[in-house]
Amino acid sequence: MKVLCQIYKSPRREEMYLYVEKDRDLQDVPEVLLRQFGKPEQVMLILLSPEKRLARVDVNEVLTHLDEVGYYLQMPPTQAQLLQRDGSDN
Repeated sequence: MKVLCQIYKSPRREEMYLYVEKDRDLQDVPEVLLRQFGKPEQVMLILLSPEKRLARVDVNEVLTHLDEVGYYLQMPPTQAQLLQRDGSDN
């Protein structure tokens, strides 16, 4: 399964991203989520496939959400995730 995916960032929360299928864009995203997310800012257009690697999320999880829900919301990392990420660079 390959999906042309548009990725948006939130102007309200750093490192919060919304993934949607390019053809459907934001039509499947609930209005309440869009109000909390803020005006989506386009970041990139990317072709997702099971073989593709993403920096902070599992591509298969994103593809499943796109297929079943119509969007994927990537939340900012938790404090523990930030500490783990910073510790792995040493």
